[in-house]
Amino acid sequence: MINSNPILGTGLHAIGGISASSCYLPNTKTRKWSWGTFWLVQALFAWVIMPLIVGLLTVPGFFTILHEAPSKPFWIAFLLGAAYGFGGMSFGKAINHIGYSLTYTLAIGISAVLGTILPLFILGGFDSYFSKPGGSIVLSGMILSLLGVVICGWGGFKKEKDLNALAGQKSTFNMTVGLLLTIVAGVLSGVFNLSLEFGQPIADMAAQRGAVNFQGNAKMIISTSGCFVVNFIWFIIAGIRKGTLNEFFPKQGLSGREIFHNWCWSAFAGTLWCLQFFFYGLGHVKMGNFQYASWVLHMSMLIFFSYIVGVLMKEWKNVKPATYFVLIIGLITLIASFCITSYGSYIGEQIINNSH
Repeated sequence: MINSNPILGTGLHAIGGISASSCYLPNTKTRKWSWGTFWLVQALFAWVIMPLIVGLLTVPGFFTILHEAPSKPFWIAFLLGAAYGFGGMSFGKAINHIGYSLTYTLAIGISAVLGTILPLFILGGFDSYFSKPGGSIVLSGMILSLLGVVICGWGGFKKEKDLNALAGQKSTFNMTVGLLLTIVAGVLSGVFNLSLEFGQPIADMAAQRGAVNFQGNAKMIISTSGCFVVNFIWFIIAGIRKGTLNEFFPKQGLSGREIFHNWCWSAFAGTLWCLQFFFYGLGHVKMGNFQYASWVLHMSMLIFFSYIVGVLMKEWKNVKPATYFVLIIGLITLIASFCITSYGSYIGEQIINNSH
């Protein structure tokens, strides 16, 4: 029996948001490695090693459940996870063009809404979901979240203009390319939530075997392994073409100690990525009748904390006050959006529980 508690669920989503918003920071600590080499190692830990460890530690009969899982939800979840693999790559590249805070804001903002609405359209329940008690409040929060994304996108273009004026020429900050990459990343990130929804029958099997609050860890490995396969093939081919695979081995200018150091930081990055969905799974089951709101809530938390990371990294240091003002307005709008979404979920849960 799961005791729903949307407030606790919101807190767990916040922890996941902190983990996710900082998961690529360890890349700044790697030395003499290309982005592709870092990405391969973090992907191995994020999408294979850590989901396996978490599954084994929290789900009774983990491998038995995977073996007995119904084939249709298993393979649909795997293939949709593979589609998200391209979104993960786009997300990583976008950071190089527009920084942490804007990449997270735009990509995750798009993902927050699509990841919530797509399962409702495809799996059914769109009308009934928003017509249930508190549903209209949740919808208002989602709409406000989109407004926050638009405001932050506007701030991004203002930032590019400020930086170009400061440099006296075109800076490395490229909002147009970054925006295109974040749109791809955002859409495909929404597909990842759809992958998790299709894998729910496998989570239900885990719940029946006693996993309860940790049931989501049974389906996570299926979605993430699809993501890893795509990234592994892509970056191995890219590594062969660019000659960067030798960065895994000691060579002139790259010692064994430095390689070990890079592996540790890359593994840490992958672990942080995985932990976001560990806490997402815990928060999801606590949302009760408003579990579909988990995605937009989790993503909004991620956006908020990524802004904090961006400010700490001084990504907005050289922008004009007017641009920074737009950033603050966008941030406040996003804070309000997940507060409203959380409140709507809580009110709806209380009404439904009292009616029973």
